Amino acid sequence: MIKKIILLVSVFLLLSVAGCTKKSVEEKIGIRGEIVEVSLDDNSKIIGILVEGNLEQDTQHDKASVFIGEKTKIYDKDTKEELEKSDLKKGTKVEIIFEGPVRESYPVQADAKTIKIIKQVDPIAEKINTMTLDEKIGQMLMVGVDGYNLSDNSKKLIREHKVGGFIIFDENVQSTEQLLNLVNSLKKENADNKIPLFFSLDEEGGKVTRMPKEFKRFPTNKAIGQINDKDFSNKIGRTIANEIKSFGFNMNFAPVLDVNSNPKNPVIGSRSFGVNPDIVSSLGVETMKGIQSENIIPVVKHFPGHGDTSVDSHVGLPTVNNDLDRLQSFELIPFNKAIENGADMVMIAHILLPKIDSENPSSMSKTIITDILRNSLRFDGVVITDEMTMGAIIKNYNLGEAAVKSVNAGTDIILVGHGYNNEIGVINALKGAVSNGEISEGRIDESVYRILKLKQKYNLKDEIINSVDINKINNKIKTLLDIYKIS
Repeated sequence: MIKKIILLVSVFLLLSVAGCTKKSVEEKIGIRGEIVEVSLDDNSKIIGILVEGNLEQDTQHDKASVFIGEKTKIYDKDTKEELEKSDLKKGTKVEIIFEGPVRESYPVQADAKTIKIIKQVDPIAEKINTMTLDEKIGQMLMVGVDGYNLSDNSKKLIREHKVGGFIIFDENVQSTEQLLNLVNSLKKENADNKIPLFFSLDEEGGKVTRMPKEFKRFPTNKAIGQINDKDFSNKIGRTIANEIKSFGFNMNFAPVLDVNSNPKNPVIGSRSFGVNPDIVSSLGVETMKGIQSENIIPVVKHFPGHGDTSVDSHVGLPTVNNDLDRLQSFELIPFNKAIENGADMVMIAHILLPKIDSENPSSMSKTIITDILRNSLRFDGVVITDEMTMGAIIKNYNLGEAAVKSVNAGTDIILVGHGYNNEIGVINALKGAVSNGEISEGRIDESVYRILKLKQKYNLKDEIINSVDINKINNKIKTLLDIYKIS
């Protein structure tokens, strides 16, 4: 009996020790949370992540700067499938087991031993999975309209090709009533489609305006730059946005972030805030924020800088012999500041920079769009080309081939503002490129994801607007300009 008791006690002790041993070696989660920043080395490889969430350590901190080494294991928490560093993206939910002790700082620093990615249902990704290739490519097209009214061509582009948006030019504007009816008719035509449309225009102020003649004009950016008041620029952006929103527009191709460094420039001039990149940055960013405050999408332009050209890209292809060092110290400064301040969308210029890419204009250059804009400046928003039937492209390249090259370079939206046959040609070229493997459908999905994410962020809806109060808008403009004694 005593032997049996001793044996049972021994077994109990062994099990207890085994349990303690197992518990003592069990790896503890260092932090659970969301990746808010990804750090890259000079070769654009991920070397670290900033995670915000709950630390399991005895600390008051809520963030951890986590270093990722060659031995760090990354896998899906549920499936146990091993993943790559490239799967560590901003917004991803993770659980991280630390290697060694946490180094106290703010945020705390630690080395990652194991990273478990917590997969969550992504409604945008789920939506893309239900879309046909035609619907996806349609979202990547911004097209123009014929004349003053809803045309059969516009109906076909909406019904058959599911285009993602429209741009309105001067030739489409006759009066306030007509413009409102045009926008409303496009919205009604899109009623059966589940994805709302982008409605865009160039409303920069000064000579570049698409508003009917009944509206008071805004000053040029050059005049605003001479005043050099950030609050004024913000209010200008807000007031312009309020004006175009009254017609149902949700996107403005503004502000211009080009530095007007070339006095012989035939196309920028007074459209720029000035010759100083710091002033252009400051006022451009405030204008952008003002536009955003009215729930209008601003599109900063013309990346990587159109200010040092001597040829109008509407007519021909400008060549600028500046190298990357020059761009980084001058032209890119305003774009970098805009990106740091939450730019949603960037327009790419049709200019050739032979010291950076000797073969391709910026709008078709992977070096410009992917290497510089996306990787170096870390822009993860929507990229759109400048209008593709401009002389810079149409006189030098096949339009369909140029569109395919632009998408492979990193563009999300091809802007084709003139000619139904041009618009259909680009759609067919992109479909053909996917069919023959020149563009992967995964590459198409990347762009569609960014486009749908932006439409979701701004909660776009094809809502009908019944009327526009011209006097109310003009009084707002006049009141703002009177403060700064601008007639």
